[in-house]
Amino acid sequence: MEWSFRSAEQLAAALRAGEVTSAELTEEAIARIERHDKAINAICVPDFERARAAARDADEARAHGEDRPLLGIPVTVKESYNMAGLPTTWGMPQFANYLPAEDAVAVSRLKAAGAVILGKTNVPFMLQDWQSFNEIYGTTNNPWDHGRTSGGSSGGSAAALASGFGALSIGSDLAGSLRNPAHFCGVYAHKPTFGLVASRGMVPPPAPALPSEGDLGVCGPMARTARDLTLLLDVMAGPDPLTLGVAYDLTLPPARHERLSEFRVLVLDDHPLIPTGSAVRAALNRVTDALVDGGARVEPHSPLLPDLTEAATVYAHLMFSNFAARFPAEAYEQLVTRAAGLSTDDRGLDAARLRGMVSSHRDWIEANLRRELHRQGWRQLFTEFDAVVCPITPTPAFPHDHNPGERRIDIDGVEYPYIDQPVWAGLATMPGLPATAIPAGRSPEGLPVGVQLIGPMFEDRTPLRLAELLEQEIGGFEAPE
Repeated sequence: MEWSFRSAEQLAAALRAGEVTSAELTEEAIARIERHDKAINAICVPDFERARAAARDADEARAHGEDRPLLGIPVTVKESYNMAGLPTTWGMPQFANYLPAEDAVAVSRLKAAGAVILGKTNVPFMLQDWQSFNEIYGTTNNPWDHGRTSGGSSGGSAAALASGFGALSIGSDLAGSLRNPAHFCGVYAHKPTFGLVASRGMVPPPAPALPSEGDLGVCGPMARTARDLTLLLDVMAGPDPLTLGVAYDLTLPPARHERLSEFRVLVLDDHPLIPTGSAVRAALNRVTDALVDGGARVEPHSPLLPDLTEAATVYAHLMFSNFAARFPAEAYEQLVTRAAGLSTDDRGLDAARLRGMVSSHRDWIEANLRRELHRQGWRQLFTEFDAVVCPITPTPAFPHDHNPGERRIDIDGVEYPYIDQPVWAGLATMPGLPATAIPAGRSPEGLPVGVQLIGPMFEDRTPLRLAELLEQEIGGFEAPE
């Protein structure tokens, strides 16, 4: 029997029943990677010998009566997470041999739950692209079409899952880096509420792994089923034991509803700053039909929705102030000169990005206040709705394009700025809301198409439960042909 595409939940049940051992699962996963990953290039840092040892330990623990949430289940980890004994490079050649001294918190929690880590998955340079390629490890291909991107920055993790290389993976998300690859590769991902998962050790080399949370970015789970997302989130979630964890324990509220007919859902298909491609619109329509057929209350508009244009510009400002913090002084001064030439009337995305890169602390506080007003708007919206369904990006996976200065995104035959793609991802990222990416159909070319389900802050179980219900209605992951 082949286990490679079974869910983690199914593997756990089989392990408990004695139908298979962790050693057998691990050997099958390693053999599959060795057969197929040359064409995909998802696993950039294999760790097979330690995986075999961990599998033997898991089988021995189970023989002695232990049963942990992921005991004996093969998984992968995004390259950007620190793992003692393995390189963490973030795709930067100068750090090709950098070895962190200890595991990231999320990795430690995987190991404590009994997971068998097969290795690390590929990323773009500094995690700053919706394609996963770098000079150290090369390019990760989309399992559905090797001429197309697997997404980024968790593209290696999504490609690994779609290829049957482990049952689960962990990634990170600031500009859609969990949701974008899941959408492109036809798998599931969950961007948790900001601060829900401790991020210590998910840090660029050679920075120290300090117990502090950077703005906007989160760590989160990826899987081939919605239920597996919940399983893995429960392992990952919780405050850092060095900070908030000293005083606080995590108790997530249950999902607001258990039946599809009880959900109140706002469906968004148009953004004022970028069009929605026909394949993505068709996927949204498919999800909308399933919601309506299941008896959910579905609305296409709400006066409570925060302004989408302002949301995108605030997000751009905050995100690019993040990026520019590490720029060399000379490059920063050049940006200051460029920003001084902006018209005060220019409120476009490019202007917001540039202002963000050179913003003073006063400017950042002002942008953060605007974010808090948006958060309040979302709180009000979620008194009337339980979830918002919308695109992740405007198109399915696009062909590899490694020319940063010339890239554009083709939306139904019309070109748009490549850098404008994450306006939908930023809708949840900027206010820190949870968002679950689900497979929702196929494009005319046979490529996966996903949508995201945005939920109320710290009510992550609500979009996760809605994802489970939709999986039952419209189907979920399909293995690439």
